[in-house]
Order: sequence, then C-alpha cells, then structure tokens
Amino acid sequence: MGPIPLQRDIVHRPGSTVAGQGDDPRSVARTSLPGIPLASSAGRRFVRAALAEWASLGLPRAGGFGDRVVDDAVTVANELVTNAVVHAGTAVELLLRLEEASGAEPAALVLEITDHHPARSVRDETDGRPDPAEYGRGLQLVATLAESWGITYRTGLKTVWARLPADAWESLPAVPPPAGALTGPASGAPATRAPGAATGGTAGEAGGAGEAEGAQDGRDALLAGRGALSFLAEASDLLAGLLDEEQVTATAGRLVVDRLADWCAVWLESEGGGPGAAPRLAGVWHRDAEVAERLRPALEKEPFRLPAGVGPGAVPVPWPRDVPEGHAGPGTVLAHGISSGGRTLGAVLVGREGVTHFPGEVAALVADFVRRVGLAVGAARAYTRQATISRILQRGLLPSKVADIPGVTSALVYEPGDDGVVGGDFYDLFPCPGGRWCFVLGDVQGSGPEAAVVTGLARPWLRLLSREGFGVGEVLDRLNRLLLDDAMEAAEAAALMVAAAGGQQLQDGTQSRFLSLLYGEIVPLPGGGVRCTVASAGHPLPLLLRPDGSVRPAAEPQVLLGVVEDVAYESQSLGMEPGDSLLCVTDGVTERRSGRLMFDDGDGLAHALAGCAGLRADAIAERIRQAVHGFAEQPPDDDLALLVLQVGEAGGTRTGPAGGGEETSGAG
Repeated sequence: MGPIPLQRDIVHRPGSTVAGQGDDPRSVARTSLPGIPLASSAGRRFVRAALAEWASLGLPRAGGFGDRVVDDAVTVANELVTNAVVHAGTAVELLLRLEEASGAEPAALVLEITDHHPARSVRDETDGRPDPAEYGRGLQLVATLAESWGITYRTGLKTVWARLPADAWESLPAVPPPAGALTGPASGAPATRAPGAATGGTAGEAGGAGEAEGAQDGRDALLAGRGALSFLAEASDLLAGLLDEEQVTATAGRLVVDRLADWCAVWLESEGGGPGAAPRLAGVWHRDAEVAERLRPALEKEPFRLPAGVGPGAVPVPWPRDVPEGHAGPGTVLAHGISSGGRTLGAVLVGREGVTHFPGEVAALVADFVRRVGLAVGAARAYTRQATISRILQRGLLPSKVADIPGVTSALVYEPGDDGVVGGDFYDLFPCPGGRWCFVLGDVQGSGPEAAVVTGLARPWLRLLSREGFGVGEVLDRLNRLLLDDAMEAAEAAALMVAAAGGQQLQDGTQSRFLSLLYGEIVPLPGGGVRCTVASAGHPLPLLLRPDGSVRPAAEPQVLLGVVEDVAYESQSLGMEPGDSLLCVTDGVTERRSGRLMFDDGDGLAHALAGCAGLRADAIAERIRQAVHGFAEQPPDDDLALLVLQVGEAGGTRTGPAGGGEETSGAG
C-alpha cells in the first residue's frame, strides 16, 4: 500500500452543508458514544440507521445511497471510532453530513469523529502494529476509501474527518437492516442468507463441478474489495460479547458456510487436558443440514490437529476420507489454526466442493476471520475459568449447612451477582454453647479476591468468638480489632514491597477491608417465643414484622467494621412471640436501583414487608425477592441476600423460596 495522502483541512464551498449549516438541517446526523470497546459497534449501527433514514426522506434528492457508499461509511466509522477509543480513551462524537456537488467536486458523504484528548496524536504505526482484529487497520484504510481526509484541532477537541465521494446516487430501501445482520449483496445479485439460514441444495445438486465453480465465483464477487471489509466488521460485531465457546464456534461456523465456503468444521483443544488429550470436534456446518449430519461422523474418525511448527497461514489438507456421496464431491480444504495469546486453541477446516483451489483473496479473508474467532474463543475460555473459580471459591466461603433453631423457622435467599467474580455477601446460622443460636449476614466492600479474603477471615472468626461465650457487642468489638490488625499488617507488607521496588508505588489493586455486618443470637424461652439480641455495624437494619402488620427496626445503626479503632458496639434485645418475623437483608436489596430511585427510598422495604403479614417465612422471603427483582427492568447487578426468622409453635424447619432462592441446606 502506498503512502498516506497529505491531509487538508475541510473547505467550506458554496452550497455545501457543513456541520449543521445549509439549506436542509435534516442532512446532518450526530451521536455521542462512550469510550468503551463496544463504541465501534454502536457507531456502525448508527451510520446504517442514519443513511437509511435519509433515504426514506428523499435525501439526497436522487433517491438514496448505493451499497458501496454504505459499506465505505460503515468501515470508515468503525476504524476512526476504534482509533479514538483505543488511543484517546475518551467519549466520542460521531457526525455525518451530506455535501452536494460543487463545481468539479462530486457530491459526498462526510464523517467526523471527535474525541476529547487533542494532545494525543492520531496513531498509524506501520511497524509493530497490534493485531487489527483488536485495534483496527487505522488511517491506511481510511486513506484508501476516502477522497480526502484530515484532522482539525480545536480547544479541547480533536476531529478526524473523511470525505467519501458519491459518483452516482443509487436507490436504497428505507428500512435499516437489523443490528448485527450481515450486509446484503450488490443490487441485482442473489440475496445473502442470514447466518444459519437453510439453502436449497449443494453445489453438486446445481449441476456438478462446473456450476459449482460458477457459484463460487458469484459468491466471491460479493466479497471483493470493500465487501470483505464489511463482512469482517459485521463478523466482529457478532462475535463480540459471546462468553461461551460453543456459541462462538456456532456463530463462526454459520458465518463461514453463509459467505466463504460450502462446509466448515471446528476442532478445539481440551483445556487443561495436557498434550496427550485429543481435540474435540466442536461442530460441523454445511450449506445443506442433511449433509452436515453425514459429514460429522466422517470427520470424527480422525481427530484433526495441525502439525507442530506450522505458521499462522492456511495449510492445505486432504479431502476427508469416507465422505458420503450426495454433494459436489471432493474439492479443496484449508486448515487454519485458532490461537489467542500465543496459545493454540484448535483449528478450523473450511472446504469448497468441486473446485481445485481457494482464491487468494478469499483465503486471506478466512485467515483474518479465524484470527477474530481465536480472540473470541480465548476471551470465552478466560471468562469460563474465572466464573468456575468464583463459583468454587464462593461455595467454599459459605456454610455447607445452616442450623435448625427449635421453635423458629428460617428462610434464606442468596443470589450472587452475575458478573463472574466472587461476591462480597455472606451468611451463617450456627449453634453455640448455652442454648444459643447465632446468625450472621455480612457484606464486604467490593468483590473479587479482596472480598473473598475478608469473608474467609470474618466468618471463622465470628464462629470462634461466638463459641467462646462473648456477648453480641463484644463479638463485634473483637472482630473490629482483628480486621484493623489485619489491615495494618497488609499496609506494612505493602510498604516493604514499595521499599524493595526502590520507592515506586505498586498498583496491586489492594482495597480497604471494610465490612458491614448484622450479627445476632437467639435463645428459645421455656414458655414459648425467643429472646433475640442483635447488633448492626454499618448494615441495613433488621426489621421486625408483627402479626398485625406493624413493622419496626430491631437495631440501631453503628459504624462499619474495620474503620474506627476506639469504638464500642452495642446490642439491642427484644422478645419475639409466635407469629413474629425478623427480616435481615444486605444492601443488594435496599440499594436496588431503578433509574435514580432505590428500593428502600421512602421506607420501601418496610412497606413491602408490611404486606407480608400472615405469610410463612419462605413466602415472606419469596415475596421480598420478587419485589426486588420487579423494581427495575434489568436484573440486579449486586449480590442479594436475605434471611427471615419466624417464631412458630413447633420445631424449626429450613426452607428455600421457589424461583431463584437457594435451599439453605445446600452449599452456599
């Protein structure tokens, strides 16, 4: 590729529509995008929607935009938004406008991408450039597609613009394509199938190898030049955000047979299986679903693995043996290794029937696509590993069984956050000497490994202190001192690490070890009922529900644990009669958000509990859980834990509310 053309500033020509000026303000569209990796995907969708809306309004006056202009605009927007997000790291403004023809200059579509980091230059390294699957292809691609382009600096802003010429406006349907759909072929060509759509038959059924060659040539024509770039952009959009490797391989296989080949097979190396473990066949896809079912057994006979030392390019491999009849017959097969982070994750086989070779452009496009598949598979496996470790660690940090309290029914709901990391909420319910039963509901600041460390310390310490006979307030006093001592030791260790590093501050992600805790003990009384003693340290207060529907707090607010050294925690005691219920929750309940509102605004939790009068413990827990989930449309983004203790006439039982609650007798 030649050198990048010289930049020139935008020229304001008579009759031009510039940045919202001109005769028709409808010919300008703009949006703001956050500085996150998904911004490029949102930018592509915005460009398509804007162009389709202009076409429906009769702009430009000749009727609409051709596929070339649409593909070029989407590709340029994708590259420049990616460049701004990766290298500037700020929010991005995307503007589109139409410029009518002026003199010798044809009509054009102008894109402007503005970031808020003007001191950081636009990067376009040719040596040592990162993988384009993650960082885009940069200004070389923009220079190739644009008639002219440039950079405009303003106070606090940097704008990269590109002018795409429109040699002749063509017609375009007014309805924008759905988000994530592949772009269609040029006008007059056969319609392109959506991923996974069925076809009428194979190339062999169309009339043999000669017709198969012709069919492949027609499909390749759709991928020539800018069509390939549009395919890669849309494929990246479809693969982005898939956190399950089975979904990644299924999406990749359907994309291949829809646009690039007649059939595709994906082999994946087993994770942690060692070098002797055979790869598994993750999936086989063919343009004819019936042929795919017959092709899979033929491929499974010989597990495929690329030879050691093979480079990143395509490797021709023999046509699979024992392939059943009923299609165009032997053809060409290419194998591409799937890799991520320097590790080989498997291989992709792509085959075309009835042909002798893959065109060089198509082979290069397949290689570029497989690199994106490798990144997606690697990300999915990393997420799966993290989620698995978090689940195992979470189960180890919570009790495998909670105690039965004579005369008291308990119901527990525990729902960890769905972000794949260890949550900060924990609970416990255990017997102690002297006819006492102790209950705990805690919430560590943050989540992940730091929260797991504090949970792993706090719960055993609480059990030990409780069984030593200390009162409720004394237990919190001693736990507070233990947390402060542990934090001091961590700070001293960090200081030694800084000294060893020559005074350089180390960013190890260490958080302050704050803990909110609700701790109490229950003592059954001989004449019925129980005595409950409880203390809250920076935690949502427990609520006492009487049979008549009245609700009141059962404790007083106090400071978090692990914050202040010279503090004396106090407890409150109350008698609970048959029918009384005590509700204990974490802030995942009280601080559940819906826009700017929280669930407990205006004593929302107390009002919800008042409506539970007369219900059993498990029904109360389920009613509150449903109220929390129904408070907002999106699912909760924080851990959710609640405990209901209800005094009854008979012995206690343990129940778990249906529909998402966790059985308290199981592992937490």
